[in-house]
Amino acid sequence: MSRDFRELLEKQWDAGNMLCVGLDSDLERIPEAARTADVRESIVGFNRAIIDATKDLVCAYKPNSAFYEAHGDEGWNALRETIQYLLEAAPGVPVIVDAKRGDIGSTNEAYAAAIFDHLHADAITVQPYAGGEALKPFLEREEKGVFVLCRTSNEGSGEFQDIATEGKKLYQVVAERVSREWDKNGNCGLVVGATYPSELRTVRDIVAKMPLLVPGIGAQGGDIEKTIAAGKDVRGRGLIVNVSRSLIFASSGDDFANAARTEAQRLSGAMRKAALQ
Repeated sequence: MSRDFRELLEKQWDAGNMLCVGLDSDLERIPEAARTADVRESIVGFNRAIIDATKDLVCAYKPNSAFYEAHGDEGWNALRETIQYLLEAAPGVPVIVDAKRGDIGSTNEAYAAAIFDHLHADAITVQPYAGGEALKPFLEREEKGVFVLCRTSNEGSGEFQDIATEGKKLYQVVAERVSREWDKNGNCGLVVGATYPSELRTVRDIVAKMPLLVPGIGAQGGDIEKTIAAGKDVRGRGLIVNVSRSLIFASSGDDFANAARTEAQRLSGAMRKAALQ
């Protein structure tokens, strides 16, 4: 099975889709209507319902591996089955595993094999701290997407990311290094939070048309219009705007899938409108 992440993403952008659904499927928050006595069945069943309800409205899905790894073998199997279902039910939609991996080269070889060869994900999030040489096992996978943490959405992100170095802030140095030196295969992207629209605009100015994965809309309080205005490229695209909890848990009742679709429609419409402004 040959899939190219960037090709899949561009086709979704052609269709006007910028919404990414984060499958942060916290077992404690899965509605009773989707729960069984089996952890794996509960997570997979919930994810399938969300996928079926939203797959025509999104540019990507992003399961965060932590919510699966927390349940050991059952959780890992749930993640694998979820991705397999995505490949079957939404074959035109790329899958980004939000794993934030990053270690020395030999360890990254194993991480890349797990995410790309075992789980069959199309992209991954990684940490830049070990440097580009260490990330080669990811970067050399030309058909896969590699999203490097740059300016994250959490409140304390500036503790290191705003440190001044080389006459600029560290997150700016990361953006420059990734776009100018690491992106030799055209498969890199950056993670920049919607909660910092000024920094998002700065990063866009640095990286031109590089894809930006943008968390922070919804529960974290990011603004859609400000995010799109600050982060879109010269083509009016270039963004993968992730929404997780506020969408997948839009309802705790039997109507959870319909509620998720309604919220996805609202968000997708708002993003399309903002992109045209």
